[in-house]
Amino acid sequence: MTSFSSSVRTGAAKLQKYTWPFTFLVAIGGLWQPRLGLLVVPVMLALVVMSFFRGRFWCGNVCSHGSLFDHVLGPFSRKRNIPKFLKSPYMAWGFFAFFGYNFTKRVITAAKLWGTSQFWDRLGFIFVASYLMVLVVGGVLALLIRPRTWCAFCPMGTMEKLSYKLGQLSGVTQRTDLQVTVSDPDKCRACGRCAKACPMELSPHLFFNSSNQFASENCIRCGECAEACPFKLLSVAQTPSQQEGASAA
Repeated sequence: MTSFSSSVRTGAAKLQKYTWPFTFLVAIGGLWQPRLGLLVVPVMLALVVMSFFRGRFWCGNVCSHGSLFDHVLGPFSRKRNIPKFLKSPYMAWGFFAFFGYNFTKRVITAAKLWGTSQFWDRLGFIFVASYLMVLVVGGVLALLIRPRTWCAFCPMGTMEKLSYKLGQLSGVTQRTDLQVTVSDPDKCRACGRCAKACPMELSPHLFFNSSNQFASENCIRCGECAEACPFKLLSVAQTPSQQEGASAA
């Protein structure tokens, strides 16, 4: 089952290398064709649904912004440590509230045009403006600090964590989640290679639970830590309960 889990993640990771043009399509193309912004609606629905089952898997394996930050801007990044205030819960929730308020206000304004040809252009441009903001702000942060700096307080990431909590409460994630797993904790030398490779600056080797897994809601399941482990002890795998259930079946 571990090999199946790894193949799922590997296939998604390969896909993400090529999703970055979507950001330019919406953020730049949308300036001339605002309705291109409406393509973001199914994206938002998809990431919320996926996070219900697998946390921030979308961020590390599908997201076009993440693809841009990692594969296009990453080679030019100064790769400095992300400032603590940008990684704090206060920043994440504060920005989520700020973004949510402005987004809702703009949608309400656009709704007044319902029934006219301008409605869809106005609604689409709301998403275009959001993508353009992420492209500019996230891009600058990626170059000056670290590729995934934006992801530390991304409002969509916060929304994913909320959806993930619902999935945990419902018990669904016990059957569907993938987490960073150590095959033999006794062989781990706590070298910290996984922490150095983590784009979110997390430290898996310090926080494995009783199931030998790194159960952080901030983990984006990108697998960078697994690739960096010199002893090949890490993998993005299913939980023990999933494997037992599959074996019983």
